Amino acid sequence: MRRKLPSTVALAAFEAAARHQSYTKAAQELSVTQGAVCRQIAALEAFLGVRLFQRSRRGVALTEAGSGYARQVRLRLDEVERDALLLMADGGPGAALELGVVPTFATRWLLPRLGRFRAAHPGVQVHLHAQTRPFLFDGTPYDAAIHVGSAPWPGTTGHRLMDEGVLPVCAPALAAARRCFGAADWAGQTLLHQSTRPHAWREWFAAQGLQVDGDMAGPRMELLSMLAEAAVHGQGIALLPPFLIGDELASGRLVPVAEAPVPSGRRYYLIVPEHKAGRPALQAFEAWLRAEAAAVDAVGYAAAAGGPGGSGSAADAGGIDGAGQAGGSTSDEHASSARSTASQPCRGAQPSTARARAGS
Repeated sequence: MRRKLPSTVALAAFEAAARHQSYTKAAQELSVTQGAVCRQIAALEAFLGVRLFQRSRRGVALTEAGSGYARQVRLRLDEVERDALLLMADGGPGAALELGVVPTFATRWLLPRLGRFRAAHPGVQVHLHAQTRPFLFDGTPYDAAIHVGSAPWPGTTGHRLMDEGVLPVCAPALAAARRCFGAADWAGQTLLHQSTRPHAWREWFAAQGLQVDGDMAGPRMELLSMLAEAAVHGQGIALLPPFLIGDELASGRLVPVAEAPVPSGRRYYLIVPEHKAGRPALQAFEAWLRAEAAAVDAVGYAAAAGGPGGSGSAADAGGIDGAGQAGGSTSDEHASSARSTASQPCRGAQPSTARARAGS
């Protein structure tokens, strides 16, 4: 049965006109005349039986139906263009991976290591797309995603990479001579929050046996990299995965104000849709990624000295986005020891009934 498909030329003309809200600008982009754009859109409207633009003396504007259709057409044309570019660049299907990944993890942990994967698998291109929240794979080009959360998603396989621990850090001037904050030290401090984790500070204080007024007040930012940069510039105290701020810790631009990371209850996963799990390129990437993640221990400290994105020793590299052994969990003794150390209050901290007030 013949497909009922509109002309791709008409779709391209419509998408350009919808994006510019102008036939003239669409014609300039497509290197055709304005009349040619008008004819293509008229033909498309006739094919669909739906008016896509309203015409007036002031120009053209999308109808409600046209606005919705423009969004869908743009997505489909982007997919067709991307597939063509991949085929042109890689010489065949299956030679590229589309990966959705949390941005700070991508820039501070994955990218410094990705050269090793490319060296081992020169025929596989990895394309990275920023994703800060969970999403459905249907309707996306993604072959997999690196996600931080408490569990994989339905219809997918989750390969555990690392557990996450969090550590409060700030600029040296803000910490002054204190290596570790007690209850009274939190009074008047500005707490920096990640917008997707509004209760992170409250949970951290609870793990220290502290109750701090104003623990949900303070600037909110979407990305961990934003929090790190704000903390470096003395704008407050941030809860960050140490393995994402190894350079700042090693250089002294950030200093911890607690003795050890506290497990956050979150894990980093490589999420793979079940129907794509058999792709050889994806299997090679999974094996490499899990081996790299194995160098980060149960609370997020880099186990291997001098690794990319790290800072040398385990004590220097401290790791917030924590890491369990990839391909197998860390030993019970090791994990238990890490949790015990992380949950101990700072020296000089007040009893659990102590209260402090954080700055807004």
